[in-house]
Amino acid sequence: MSEPDPKLLEVLVCPQTRTPLRYDRERQELVSERARLAYPVRDGVPIMLIDEARELGVDE
Repeated sequence: MSEPDPKLLEVLVCPQTRTPLRYDRERQELVSERARLAYPVRDGVPIMLIDEARELGVDE
């Protein structure tokens, strides 16, 4: 499992809300708390498409 470049993570924002993202290493996702979405990271590449994002559950 390849992780995204830390420098890239510093500049990425949620495409919907333009707010910072939190990297969830365990799930390999970039999480937007404000949009309640989690964007997948595949082979170290963040997939920043709203259509590809997973909605966060109530407990997340």
